[in-house]
Amino acid sequence: MLCACFSVNQPAHADKIRDLVQVGGVRSNQLIGYGLVVGLDGSGDQTTQAPFTTQSLENMLVQFGITVPANVRPQLKNAAAVTVTAQLPPFAKPGQVIDVTVASIGNAKSIRGGELLMTPLRGADGNVYAMAQGSVVVGGITASGKSGSSVQVNISASGRIPNGASVERAVVSSFSNGGDLVLNLNTADFTTATRIAEAVNRTYGAGTANAMDGGSVSVRGPQDPSQRVAWMGAIQNIDVTPGDAPARVVVNSRTGTVVIGADVRVTPAAVAHGSIQVTISENPQVSQPGPFSKGGQTVVVPQSDVQVSEDGAHMFKFGPGTNLDTIVRAVNQVGASPTDLISILQALKQAGALHAELVVI
Repeated sequence: MLCACFSVNQPAHADKIRDLVQVGGVRSNQLIGYGLVVGLDGSGDQTTQAPFTTQSLENMLVQFGITVPANVRPQLKNAAAVTVTAQLPPFAKPGQVIDVTVASIGNAKSIRGGELLMTPLRGADGNVYAMAQGSVVVGGITASGKSGSSVQVNISASGRIPNGASVERAVVSSFSNGGDLVLNLNTADFTTATRIAEAVNRTYGAGTANAMDGGSVSVRGPQDPSQRVAWMGAIQNIDVTPGDAPARVVVNSRTGTVVIGADVRVTPAAVAHGSIQVTISENPQVSQPGPFSKGGQTVVVPQSDVQVSEDGAHMFKFGPGTNLDTIVRAVNQVGASPTDLISILQALKQAGALHAELVVI
């Protein structure tokens, strides 16, 4: 059973404000582009099924002064059309480099060993913010034989280019503008927001910070941009004890992983859990006509055997204030599977006996 449990009551701990919040206006931006990967070992796009690869290559050749005759359709096997994506971090300046991810959009089998040609990366506003180019690093492996059998480990139709893009344009940030600074909590919590405001006011005086809601704290800042940088750096280093995490049970229905928080409690409840098995077997019998009989025919007589059994039936009884240790120990003792534990938790939640948020992903 894949069950992660955090049941030890740890003492309250203090975190840096930098670990709890994000500064308003300081964010990354997504970039995307369309390009060509060349130099593949016959594993590129098949031009009959991905004609846009040929069109892209012809357009590129025209820019270099090479004209492809209209009646000629290059049969390419060493090129692949790809999308190129990247995250432009905040305060990135022209000349800095960022990582990019390359993914095939055609029917290329693999882009291992390919070279990405110069590709402009655009933001949501359509402007070019970076230029990508370089050798693609692929973590997957694909091998096939002449008989048609193949073996694949991970994905070889996508890869990365470390430091593969150069920033060409900086994104204007609102951080340098005048006015108050807003701290957005990574996890909204009224207690944490209140404690952040109290910690800042306790250090720099009353009225410096104000909790706007459970997810944001407004901090009065200086007008000079250089002073704002030092001011925010000092605030981020203040220690704050965050509020207690809510009682929560997270269930991954695909992998069977169950994570139960330490504050999960169960009120008195009894759960009956059993496994019913129905087995149906068919044993057809052949009926032969008697000797010297007239008009007799050989026929097949169906014979069905149906059995119903109930194995592993167990009754769980939880007393008042039962914690997750008792729940997991009871389920493990009877050898229940993760699916059984998920069913038990869902039943307790529907009965109102599980005092925690049940999240199924």
